[in-house]
Amino acid sequence: MSDWLIPALIVVATVLAMEVVAWSSHKYIMHGWGWGWHRDHHEPHDNLLEKNDLYGVVGAVMSISMFAVGSPLVLGESAWLPGTWVGLGILFYGIIYTLVHDGLVHQRYFRWVPKRGYAKRLVQAHKLHHATIGKEGGVSFGFLFARDPARLKQELKLQREAGVAVVREAAVD
Repeated sequence: MSDWLIPALIVVATVLAMEVVAWSSHKYIMHGWGWGWHRDHHEPHDNLLEKNDLYGVVGAVMSISMFAVGSPLVLGESAWLPGTWVGLGILFYGIIYTLVHDGLVHQRYFRWVPKRGYAKRLVQAHKLHHATIGKEGGVSFGFLFARDPARLKQELKLQREAGVAVVREAAVD
């Protein structure tokens, strides 16, 4: 087997796993006990940075830690070499997240509104995530895999009717 195949598979698997980590962290931490850091991301402001950006620092620490775990320079013979590839996967996920979520969806770095395709679906799904007021309820907690916006609207409507979430009217009408 090629010397690059296993490391490449570890990197790809880590990127995919990070979407699961991001979804669960977003739903249960950011919209739970970590709301204090995430709240400003859901509120209008003119600040360049948000407290929510601290979650990016957490991701960077995870990546750097895995690079250290995989480095013989840091841990000598007890280094776990796949850690380097896991760290690289976390880094790639962070870059993708920054470009897609902060850049495309929230237009922090560039201005482009997609008119069709998967990029449009990503933007719509995340806009529907922001349709709730407060941390309760909500849809579309992932960042790279977007569900059908029509289904997300229906879910929000049901949450509003059940009293689970306060939903902006324009989002579900």
